[in-house]
Formats: sequence, structure tokens, C-alpha cells
Amino acid sequence: MARAEVGRFHGRLVKTTGDGVLATFDAPTRALRCAFALMGSLDDAGLGIRAAIHTGEIVIGDGDVGGIGVHIAARLLAEAGERQVVVTRTVRDLATGDDLSFAPLGTVSLRGVPGEWDLFEATTTKGD
Repeated sequence: MARAEVGRFHGRLVKTTGDGVLATFDAPTRALRCAFALMGSLDDAGLGIRAAIHTGEIVIGDGDVGGIGVHIAARLLAEAGERQVVVTRTVRDLATGDDLSFAPLGTVSLRGVPGEWDLFEATTTKGD
């Protein structure tokens, strides 16, 4: 299901991580739309998921990605609750769509990442 949704939103499924996936997209709005669609599909199946999205620089390697952008997204995931999409201010500032809303979750320190980070819960008013 994850592979299909990532493909539908023109992303690249980099790898599965046991019970998770790591995917890249060419725009934060596509990543958000994919997260909402996947959440809806799995919710219909009785499975609640959480998602974290950050837009930033990554290092592309042999079949994998790394770098500070991936590290930030991984730390964000720990801040997300079930059926929640957590994003950084960067995503909030760059995402487009009248149906998108971003509620502030506060400012946090992310382990291993310099500075303070403003986090938001992303929601949509329409289906995928």
C-alpha cells in the first residue's frame, strides 16, 4: 500500500524500516498528500499510523538517503502521535493548498540536531 501511494504522488520509496517507510518527494505538498492518503487507506483497514515530514538537504547514496534532512525527519517521528502528521516550519512555509491547515505544536529540541524547532500538526479538509 505504501509503495502504491508513494508512487501515486510521484515520490520515491527509498526503503522500508520494519513497520515504517522512508520516501522522498520533489515537493513538500506531495509528501503531505501522500501521508494523508496513506493514513486514510490504513485507517480504513483499522491501522493507525503517524507521519513526519521535513524539507531539507539530503545525501543520495546507493539505494539510500542520509544527511541532516533525514535525521530531522526521523527525530520528528518521535514527536508524532497516532493518526498525526507532524511537520517542521519549513514544510509549513513551503506547502501549498487551501485545504491544508497547520496547528502549532510548540518548539522543541531534537536530539542530535542543533537549535530549536517549531513543529506543526498538518491536516487537510479534503480527501486524497
